[in-house]
Amino acid sequence: MSAATPLPEQLAGDEFGKPGAGWRRRLYNIIFEADTRAGRRFDIALVAVIVASVLVVVLDSVPWIHGRHERAMDALEWFFTILFTLEYLARLACVRRPWRYATSFFGIIDLLSVLPTYCSLFVPEAAALLDIRVLRLLRVFRIFKLTMYVNETTMLGDALRASSRKILVFLSVVLLAVLVFGTVMYVVEGPRNGYTSIPVAMYWATVTMTTVGYGDLTPHTGLGKLISSFMMLLGWGILAVPTGIVTAEMTSARFRAGGLAARLCPACGSSGHGAEARFCKDCGADLSAAHVEHVGPHV
Repeated sequence: MSAATPLPEQLAGDEFGKPGAGWRRRLYNIIFEADTRAGRRFDIALVAVIVASVLVVVLDSVPWIHGRHERAMDALEWFFTILFTLEYLARLACVRRPWRYATSFFGIIDLLSVLPTYCSLFVPEAAALLDIRVLRLLRVFRIFKLTMYVNETTMLGDALRASSRKILVFLSVVLLAVLVFGTVMYVVEGPRNGYTSIPVAMYWATVTMTTVGYGDLTPHTGLGKLISSFMMLLGWGILAVPTGIVTAEMTSARFRAGGLAARLCPACGSSGHGAEARFCKDCGADLSAAHVEHVGPHV
């Protein structure tokens, strides 16, 4: 990452509005800036609190722990809720555009992490919403920033977007196969063997083609077992198609981003040799006079 490339903290400051000076700027440096000593300490403490709060949620779901330590779990829950509420309000207070932060992805996560507890206080029937508190775990990703993986994440997202039409066509073929094989199995096996409708048979086809194999529906006739075997073998090939599509797009994007050129071997015609390659990777021929094929965008 070059020196001119903005860091995630700088991007956050540009998006939400970094205060100029005063107590808001000092509070902003502690909460949003991870490259300061106070910011690092705040991040470490926040990660510890997040992990502890999620651990309380998980333990509270165990019946015997909830039965024996209900009051202690409730007290810990309110303790973490108050801490997260203060942190959420501090984030809103130290930025110049609080509404933009409140409507951002992590702003909504922050709100959802405290809202269920308050809802259960005023609406006891909403106690089931307390399980949403596990969303606090998502806040860990904001703390770690994943700075060293920003470029790779962007490359993967661009590859998925560029290959979206191919993946859509692939999914359409898979859905067509599920419909056809599901209908065939409904006719072959019938309701007497558990295939009570075409949607149920399509569910079986999906489970079989993805090689999951729950075993709740199994064919009993010889023809049904033959169709199942064919679908299992077909599933192996189908699962590899999206990976190949995305990988090819990422490779192409890497050539375009780096301005690389693929040289063709004059002896065997093999392509994909970088600019620094001296010999063909397939036949070993000299590439000094190899034809250069630019794979970048055409103007």
